[in-house]
Amino acid sequence: MSLIRLDKYLADMQVGTRSEVKKMIRAGKVQVNGHSCQNPDEKFDPDQTEVLVDHVKVGYAAYEYFMLNKPKGCVSATEDHRYPTVLDYITDHKRKDLFPVGRLDLDTEGLLLITNDGELAHDLLSPSKHIPKTYEAMIDGIVTEDDVALFAQGMDIGEKKLTKPAKLVILKSNVISHVQITICEGKFHQIKRMFDVVHKPVLELKRLSMGSLTLDESLSPGEYRALTKEEISYLRQRG
Repeated sequence: MSLIRLDKYLADMQVGTRSEVKKMIRAGKVQVNGHSCQNPDEKFDPDQTEVLVDHVKVGYAAYEYFMLNKPKGCVSATEDHRYPTVLDYITDHKRKDLFPVGRLDLDTEGLLLITNDGELAHDLLSPSKHIPKTYEAMIDGIVTEDDVALFAQGMDIGEKKLTKPAKLVILKSNVISHVQITICEGKFHQIKRMFDVVHKPVLELKRLSMGSLTLDESLSPGEYRALTKEEISYLRQRG
């Protein structure tokens, strides 16, 4: 890991604002590897350094990764004036620069990755990567094999190009149908617009997976956990 300034280290870990932590450092409240350090510009390798503020250890995390089971009624944003955001649910974190990877609609539930790893987010969201995303949905209407074929060949949802082929699996076909859909792109309201084409509105929508990352079934809506090292490794390797 590259060297980092002491004041940035503490500000990144939300000890205080950059100006606040500079005052702490100059006041002798910060120890680096057992010695008082009063220079905010001091640089060091955070992997090889122990930092304490008022004798309390402040560990460093360059990146954080969380899996959230997004509930209905919150927005996939870092801030909003009308609704709670998905970040409001992530209470146990070190970084102040977290953001949701992609977007789930206000009334959509399910898997959402929260991180500050911009490179990984770009790879997961890049249209050229064709990262699959699987959802389950309750549909108002009888979903048929004709619908399956239509989804598989691509659909006109009012844009210049047809949607890329999507896999539609019928779990239960009735007046209210239960289905799974896998898409490899992320157009605005895509799944709802696809079902609108066949005049069968989406009643409920939940994302189950994104690339190699699958929603932990033990997480209730609104609950989250940190990703495992294995999950992070698989995401970086394959999306």
